[in-house]
Amino acid sequence: MTAITQNLPRFISDLGISIIGEKCYSSLVENLNVGDVDCLKYSLSKGLGIGIVVGGSVMKVPQLLLILSGRSARGLSLPAYVLETLAYAITTAYSYRNEFPFSTYGENLFLTIQNTIITLLIIYFPSPSLRNVQAIGPQLAIASAASVSSAVALYMFPKDILSLLQMATLPLSLFSKLPQITQNARAESTGQLSAFAVISQIVGCLARLFTTATEVGDLIVTAGFALALVLNLVLGVQMWMYWGSDQREDSGKTQIGSLSEKEKVEWASERQGRVDVVVTPKSPVPRHTASPSGRKWARKVD
Repeated sequence: MTAITQNLPRFISDLGISIIGEKCYSSLVENLNVGDVDCLKYSLSKGLGIGIVVGGSVMKVPQLLLILSGRSARGLSLPAYVLETLAYAITTAYSYRNEFPFSTYGENLFLTIQNTIITLLIIYFPSPSLRNVQAIGPQLAIASAASVSSAVALYMFPKDILSLLQMATLPLSLFSKLPQITQNARAESTGQLSAFAVISQIVGCLARLFTTATEVGDLIVTAGFALALVLNLVLGVQMWMYWGSDQREDSGKTQIGSLSEKEKVEWASERQGRVDVVVTPKSPVPRHTASPSGRKWARKVD
């Protein structure tokens, strides 16, 4: 068997070496040494990391589709998304500047981009009580300019400043979830919040705890993922508690001007055999108008 694994095509071996390194590739693939625990853990971490990055690239797409299809961002907290996007952006910049493997932080880059779009959509589709058509354009322009300025600033900050900002992602993660959790509890509904996104974040945080401990060993990053896991679990519990509350609320409302199918049938049956008489209105007869013969006419009332 080793004769086959040691003579794999060059592009396969190069890909394997680029992912798990030459040492682990030689041990696990070429020599089939399944007892190499360190390389097994490292390879598992790499596989999970790549899977998280790929999943992160589409994690918020269902949320985007929910907003666009319903043309509503009801139930989504603007402060929560602003703070969450900032935390993702800081983690991306910190990991990139410290030259961490892309598989350990790549999803944060994609989530930053997707969250920025969702934040702009929340501004574009505000709640009815906050709707101000004339202010939407300026607000979108300000939000877009702030996003670009933040990205440039994070890229230019020195490493020591980024380290402080990375520590700040712990309270940012906390405060980014609290507005959403509070809004869900107040409304007893999760609105347009995507269940796929919440579940994906829970699974991603669990996997990230393992990959960070295996490949990076940064306590600040590990603490951030642990806190994010707890808060995402709270959101998951709320999704379970309030599941279907929107449908129950909608079923209890009667839409003005609409009839159910049963009411339409009953209304049609009642109309059968009835004749509607339409009387054309006539001009009123002027008062004190006499006929040529001198006789006065009065309209008979039926």
